[in-house]
Amino acid sequence: MRLTNFTDYTLRTLIYLGVNRSNSRLATISDIATAYGISENHLMKIVHHLAKQGYVETTRGKGGGMRLALPPEQINIGAVVRKSEEDQTVVECFEEGNLNCTILPACTLHAVLEQALRAFFEVLDRHTLADLIVHQSTLARLFRNAGAPL
Repeated sequence: MRLTNFTDYTLRTLIYLGVNRSNSRLATISDIATAYGISENHLMKIVHHLAKQGYVETTRGKGGGMRLALPPEQINIGAVVRKSEEDQTVVECFEEGNLNCTILPACTLHAVLEQALRAFFEVLDRHTLADLIVHQSTLARLFRNAGAPL
């Protein structure tokens, strides 16, 4: 399964905020865009999504920005990915109502791929944001080297 850029950037945003959480300064979209070299416009949608899901708190105006709304240990990676990926269709025959496959009545591939998708999420479900930021000092250094304030 290939994750969308939306999910990739969602996870990266959470990693940045997880590393930044000890900083009294709120992180901004510009900070995260600089850290990863990605579009601020795309990040606005991601931050809005993360705030709606309850993972991020945002403050508008001068001195505004964002921070994690939960401790990293409470942010489950499997849940984040499920809420970020609109389409978890691995192959066309997973689409509801799709009867276009000639071998569908005798196909076992569908069951194998379904099992693989479950295994994929089972692994993600065993991890939290805390697991992704275990090397905080190295991550902070890399973000600073990219020009992002921390």
